[in-house]
Amino acid sequence: MPGNQTKNAAPAALFARGGATGRGQTALAFLSVAVVLILWQAASHFGVLNPALVPSPMEVAASAIEAIRDGSLLHNTAVSIGRVLLGFVVALVVAIPVGMLMGMSRLVQGVTEPLIELLRPIPPIALIPLAILWFGIGEASKVAIIAYGAFFPIFVSTLAGFRDVDPVHIRAARTLGATRYELFRDVVLPTAYPQIVTGARLGMSMAFIVLVAAELIASSAGLGYMINYARITFKTDEIFVGICTIGVLGFVLNKGLLELERRIVRWKYL
Repeated sequence: MPGNQTKNAAPAALFARGGATGRGQTALAFLSVAVVLILWQAASHFGVLNPALVPSPMEVAASAIEAIRDGSLLHNTAVSIGRVLLGFVVALVVAIPVGMLMGMSRLVQGVTEPLIELLRPIPPIALIPLAILWFGIGEASKVAIIAYGAFFPIFVSTLAGFRDVDPVHIRAARTLGATRYELFRDVVLPTAYPQIVTGARLGMSMAFIVLVAAELIASSAGLGYMINYARITFKTDEIFVGICTIGVLGFVLNKGLLELERRIVRWKYL
C-alpha cells in the first residue's frame, strides 16, 4: 500500500505545485459565484433577460427572504432533507453489503449480478407510478424511490472498490500472519473506502434528483412541491429559490461526505 500511495500522490503533488492553497481555493470559489451573480444581475438590469422568465438575483433573494419569514422555505426544506437522508441511508445500508459481498465472492456475484443488471437501466422516475400504487402517496413511496435511485451509484462504486484490492497486498499481509478479520480491516476496507465515499456522493446527488421528481408528482410539502406550485402560479422567482436551495443542500452534504473521507482515510491526503 505505501508504494501505491507514493505513486498516486506524485501526480497530485505535481499538479498542486503553484496551485491555490485551501484558503485560496475558497476565495476563488466565492469569486466565481460572485462573478456569475454580477453578470446575471447586469443582464437582468439591461433587459437582456426576460424578468418574467428569469428574475434577477435581487428578486430571487427577496423571494427567499419572504419564504424564510413566512416559514414555507424552512418547512419544505426540512421535509425534503428528511426524505433524502432516510432514502439515502436505506440505500447505503443495502448497497454497501451487497457490493462488498459481490466484490469478495464469485458465488454471490453469479447469483446476484443478473438481477441487479436487469434493474439498473430502469430509471427511478419510471417506477414512481408503481411506488404510489404499492405504498400510497405518503412518505413510504418517496423514500422507496429515493433509496432505489441512490442504490446503484453506491453499489457500483462499492463493488469496484472491493474488486480493485491488490492481491499482492493480501498475500503480503497473509505472509505476515494477518487473520481474515485483520485482512479485511487493514487491507481490503482501506482500499475500498475511497470508492465507497465516491459512490455515496453520487448516490446523494441521485437522491436529490429522484426527490424532486417524486415531489413534483405526488406531494403536499417539500422543495419539489414548492417548485411545482410556483410553476402553476407562474412565480419564477420562487422556482429559482427552490432550485438554489437544492443546490446549496447538495453542496453542503457533498462537502460533509468529503470531510468524513478526509478524517477516516487520512493517508490518502498525505
